[in-house]
Formats: sequence, structure tokens, C-alpha cells
Amino acid sequence: MTTADPSVQPAYRFSVAPMLDCTDRHFRVLMRQISRHALLYSEMVVAQALHHSQRRDKLLDFDAVEHPIVLQVGGDDPSLLADAARMASDWGYDEINLNIGCPSQKVQAGNFGACLMAEPDLVARCVEAMHSATSGELPVTVKHRIGIDDLDSDLLLTAFVDRVAKAGACRFAVHARKAWLEGLDPKQNRTIPPLQHERVVALKQRRPHLVIEINGGLETTDDCLKALQSCDGAMVGRAAYAHPLRWRDVDTMIYGDSPRQVLASDVVDGLIPHAAKHLNRGGRLWDLCRHLVQLVEGVKGARRWRRELGERAQRKGADLEVLEEAKRQLRDAGL
Repeated sequence: MTTADPSVQPAYRFSVAPMLDCTDRHFRVLMRQISRHALLYSEMVVAQALHHSQRRDKLLDFDAVEHPIVLQVGGDDPSLLADAARMASDWGYDEINLNIGCPSQKVQAGNFGACLMAEPDLVARCVEAMHSATSGELPVTVKHRIGIDDLDSDLLLTAFVDRVAKAGACRFAVHARKAWLEGLDPKQNRTIPPLQHERVVALKQRRPHLVIEINGGLETTDDCLKALQSCDGAMVGRAAYAHPLRWRDVDTMIYGDSPRQVLASDVVDGLIPHAAKHLNRGGRLWDLCRHLVQLVEGVKGARRWRRELGERAQRKGADLEVLEEAKRQLRDAGL
């Protein structure tokens, strides 16, 4: 299932899905300590906000260690999305992804996200504008659902993908659940509509020339390896955020790297240079440590370690010594 040469495995073989309030630059640097090759996504950035922002660096900046990295954007205006693609290219992102999967009421009010599955021609115009904005040099991808509300047939799904692929989308990350735009909130839309992996697999079988990445319900590396038998990529969301060290073997199992040990203490140690830069920019230590509390689980003393880290990191003036102490505690415990 793997290859001895990781260079032949594209980054999208395993990716960490874009998640609001989760996949910020600090979490991405954390995940990069765990996997050298995984494709990482930004949180969704609204194209209109990018266009009008006086602080684009706050929305777009990332650390070089985060490569390969994707900027995910939301919007329905081709010209604004073209601007976003140019910004992504200028900032050095590896690709840009259009969100056609978010079902929130706020996103629907802006006429973007999952509701755009009902408007494949508009999505195609957006993708075409994004593709043309960088002369095709920046890959444009799309993340979407298998359907929405009553627009939920394989015929419609295939037509959507065909139309958007023709416009220039080079990969489709397909969340294997439909979305109910009325009656369910975003959290419920992640769990209540049943998973239908078989429909994503069938889409890949119908369109073998397209690059199809499957998302939804993948909880372990073994789940991803199974998914990769029928799809081109495996995208993991909440399971990556809630259990980051669960994925420490993906570089070996999916990308073919030689085995290496990844301990929780190594992750904390790898974050210290990034934390130093963040503090020097006037940031707070808790901005990083709120993600680190997910790092240790299922071992004696884990709850106490998380509690102490949270208390210390949230204090005014918390500095790198908090991380150094957290690292020492983990190493003393052999973690």
C-alpha cells in the first residue's frame, strides 16, 4: 500500500481538512511536527474580507515550515476569487481551494459554501476566474458535499464535478455526507446525515481520470489506507484535531518514509521556535497552547498535564518557560 520513495506520493494522499477555529497557523505548525508530508489547509477565508482587509498579513501569513499548504477561500464573486488566487500565489501558497461544503446559515447568507452546489455554472465561473488569475500556475481545487437537501443524486453530483473540472479544478475533496441547509446546524451536518463513502468511490469509478479525495469519518491511519485503495486522497478533519498524535505514522504508512519516533515532547520542542516568533510579534502563548492540550491522552497524568499547561499558558505574560516545563514533564514521563 506504500512506496519506498515518498517523492512519488503526492501530498494530497493525506490531508488535514480546513476547520474554522482549529486549523490556524499554530495548529498547522503542530501538525507539521507530526507529518512532514501531509497537505495542510488554512481555515476558510472569505474572499470579500481579503479584498477589503487592511491587515491581509493576519489572514494570509504562514510559516515556511507549513508547506505544502492550501489557502481555502469562500465566496461567489468570480472577480473577488480571482483576486484571492493572485494573493495566494503572491504569498506562496501551494494551491487554493474553494469551499463548496460549509452549510452554516451565515455562509448561506453570503451565497457561498454548500448552497453553491445548486449553482454549478456559477461555481464553474468562479473556478475559471481563479484558474485564469494565475495563468493556471496555482492549482485550484474544490471541497464539496455529495449533495444538498433534495439535490442529492449521483447524476447531479457527477454533473457538478464534470462542469467544475472543465472550468479548471484539478482535484475534488468530497465530504461523503449530504448537507441539510435548513434544520441542521454545521455541527449536526457533520454527524446526522449518514456517511456514504460508497458514493464517493462510485464517483471515482465513473470518472477515473479525475483526482478524487474522500473526506468524512476517517478515524485512523488504517481507515485512510483503506480509502486510498479506491480514491486518490484521504482527508481527515476532527480526528486530526482531537487526536493529533494518532497520525504519527502517516509518513511511513502513506508516504513511504522510514519509520521515525514522534513523541509528544518532540512536538512541544518543535513548536518552541515558532512560539518565540509569535511572542516577539506580540502574540499570546495561549494562542498555541490551546491546540497543545489535545496532544496527550490516554496515559496516566494526562489530565493533570493538560490542566497545568492551560492554567500557565493563559496567565498574563506567559513565556517560553511554560513550554520548556511542559516538555520536561513529558520527557520525564517518557512521552
